[in-house]
Amino acid sequence: MFESLSDRLDVAFKALRGDNKLTELNIAESIKEIRRALVGADVNYKIAKEFTDKVKDKALGADNVLKSVSPGQLMTKIVMDELVELMGGQAAGIDLSGKPTVVLIAGLQGSGKTTFSGKLAHHLKTKRNKKPLLVACDVYRPAAIDQLSTLAEQVGVPVYKEPGNNNPVAIALKAIEYAKQHGQDVVIVDTAGRLAVDEEMMKEIANVKQAILPHEVLFVVDSMTGQDAVNTAKAFNDIIDFDGVVLTKLDGDTRGGAALSVKYTVGKPIKFVSTGEKMDTLDVFYPDRMAQRILGMGDIVSFVERAQEQFDEQEAKRIEKKLKKNKFDFDDFLSQINQIRKMGDIKSVLGMLPGVGKAMKDVDIDDSAFKRVEAMIQSMTPHERGNPDIMNMNRKKRIAMGSGRSLDEVNAFIRQFEQMRKMMHKIATNPSLMGMTGGGAGGMNKGFRR
Repeated sequence: MFESLSDRLDVAFKALRGDNKLTELNIAESIKEIRRALVGADVNYKIAKEFTDKVKDKALGADNVLKSVSPGQLMTKIVMDELVELMGGQAAGIDLSGKPTVVLIAGLQGSGKTTFSGKLAHHLKTKRNKKPLLVACDVYRPAAIDQLSTLAEQVGVPVYKEPGNNNPVAIALKAIEYAKQHGQDVVIVDTAGRLAVDEEMMKEIANVKQAILPHEVLFVVDSMTGQDAVNTAKAFNDIIDFDGVVLTKLDGDTRGGAALSVKYTVGKPIKFVSTGEKMDTLDVFYPDRMAQRILGMGDIVSFVERAQEQFDEQEAKRIEKKLKKNKFDFDDFLSQINQIRKMGDIKSVLGMLPGVGKAMKDVDIDDSAFKRVEAMIQSMTPHERGNPDIMNMNRKKRIAMGSGRSLDEVNAFIRQFEQMRKMMHKIATNPSLMGMTGGGAGGMNKGFRR
């Protein structure tokens, strides 16, 4: 996410390393690189220039008396503050005051509207304790109704649809009545998109909005389209005056132009960001957290929040007891893997940790890596899984054959498991060692690579 922008900004800050204070000369050099980084990320030149002018003014007025703060650190702080402001300042909430709350979803075809609708339903159900109803009002795209129905089944929410009815206004109005009668407190209306902005499309979405009077209108944009996404958002906003923006496909080849420019250009906040196809990969947009990630500082708050959502206190106490007794086994390890996987894409999750994002940039870690480890563990007998110390060559050969992995891979995994188990036992019995351990479970990455 924003790797190219992060790398280029890092170059801008490196220009200040070795200097004792900020000067007009080194500020000018750094500002030039920052502007190039923003334009390279597909940010409009006018916005990039205004941004860097603000950074320059703050840098020239900065107090260089503080000897403990280096020029590079000071410039990083100034850029971060301006990035946060550019992206909206603070997180924008979603209005859920209606009974039921009606949320209208708009956007171009291919932007991820329907998938986002399913993700939003899942988010509201699991994190806001709501009872959403999905409404299929895309009456033109082939299989749109089937897609929404499939997503509704995945997240366990009902869907209102009328196959054969080509009137989205009538469908939406009936759906709202259905929600009132069946106790659904949020109605998410998925509308049709087009391949480009056109008068017919604008008229239809405006008619739907006028008829159902939604509490929230969310415009979904594909962040991979960069500045084009911002221009499309502006065209839609001029017609339907939406309440907020949703950025999808942030896990793709995202340069960052949309995230950095849309609030400035349209005047509407980014409310959600979406990464991936899984239904739990939707997050509230926090400008400060995004700025930290862009600057390579990680996003430890989001990491902790996501971990807490999957945290099982009883399981944690059970594992702690076993670690202290040095009885941590393969079944326990498998349990921990499943908890980590629930947090989302592993590379994305690790990227939230400070300094890890850049280190993991070229490392291939995905769900298939976990599957290889799972296959080896599941090829063990229950007795072997509960007693790692009994492993011998014959057992390893059988596990390799059963899991479809090589004997070398099985040996490497078991060896790394033992190293990790010893390290975790030491920490469990002497927590003060936590700050002294440099590698830790990171060594397991070798067993996760292809």
